[in-house]
Amino acid sequence: MTQFYDARGNIYGVVSPQQVRDYGIDLPPSAALAAQRRESWTSAAVRAFCSWAPGEAAPDAKAHRSDGLLIGPFQSEPPFDLLIVNTDGTLAERSGNGLTIFSQALQEQGLMPGAGECVLQVHHDKPEGISPLQTSVRAAEFEGARGFWLDLGKPLFGPQAVGAQEVESVLFNQCDVSRVAVLERLNPAWGNSQFVNIGNPHCVTLVAGVEGLPSNSQMRATALAQGLVRIAYAAPGGAGLPCPSGVNLQWASLEAEGRIAARVFERGEGPTASSGTSASAVASAAWRVGWVQAGAVSVVMPGGTAPILLEEEAGELVRVRLFGTARLVS
Repeated sequence: MTQFYDARGNIYGVVSPQQVRDYGIDLPPSAALAAQRRESWTSAAVRAFCSWAPGEAAPDAKAHRSDGLLIGPFQSEPPFDLLIVNTDGTLAERSGNGLTIFSQALQEQGLMPGAGECVLQVHHDKPEGISPLQTSVRAAEFEGARGFWLDLGKPLFGPQAVGAQEVESVLFNQCDVSRVAVLERLNPAWGNSQFVNIGNPHCVTLVAGVEGLPSNSQMRATALAQGLVRIAYAAPGGAGLPCPSGVNLQWASLEAEGRIAARVFERGEGPTASSGTSASAVASAAWRVGWVQAGAVSVVMPGGTAPILLEEEAGELVRVRLFGTARLVS
């Protein structure tokens, strides 16, 4: 039986490799090999584990009952290999909420170390990224909630960090950012974007007020949805412009000191209630343009608020940490 967990409104199913094979799906023996051969099995896995049950209502017209599938662990002790499967059958390099959920599942299985850090290794098939991509996770308590701190490492900024092509450099808040023409054509207020790589690629569009943030229902509307899919998804699902391999899209507005409101349209998923790596990218972009200082930053999304810690050394952002909790929903 698939177990589904919720982390800030982001829902993932968690299954073991053996559960996948028991369903008659030919999952290769290792996570590395499974990533290399993902086109042969991921669509079947999504149908098997992410589809709505017969007669089950689909809230908000969502095509799937979860935002993705986490397959693992492939070992009985750390470091743990896993796969993050998007509902379009592609693999993600990293997911903050997904790794929080996977950590919670490991803890409930008695596999998460009680003290110290545990390394999670996500395997994927993106040729331009490191695979496996490691994330150190530590169980902790923050503001009365028990959860996990994820060390996402050092963010990289600019078009070259995400493989963006044909974008114009513009000045925003005395900082060089990018003008993504295909985004600006959808909304003239979306003319200032900061590219961030936090293990996976992000395009954070900076807007003057919350009225510039699209709602999830707006991002599901046919005309806007088609435009965003063309930008965020790689071909053949989208056009892969300006990033041939696709890019996660965010919109951010400064609400108060150390507090950013954000919306998310994920590569391979579409509009989501929240995203941990997206929140981390938003906080990093906000630091880059001078909206926030290093230290604690709160990123507010429809699904909940993500606490972020930004670490700075000699005027450079050197580390981003994300805190999250997860709960079993079925």
